[in-house]
Amino acid sequence: MAPEEEPEVCAVTGCGEPAARSLSAAKVKQVLPELKLENVGRRAHLCRAHYRAFRKKTKEERELDRAAW
Repeated sequence: MAPEEEPEVCAVTGCGEPAARSLSAAKVKQVLPELKLENVGRRAHLCRAHYRAFRKKTKEERELDRAAW
């Protein structure tokens, strides 16, 4: 039997929600500098609410990337 793994939680300090996505920690810090991230390595796990904030801030950039195709 495999040991039970703990579900990932949001990397934002004070947020205990389960993680929905895993993003580059450097990118998250660059886009959302107001968020205090706990000890994260290369990847930052974000809950649904914080992931939505990240997506709202990067919407224009993502649209420009798609237009470049």
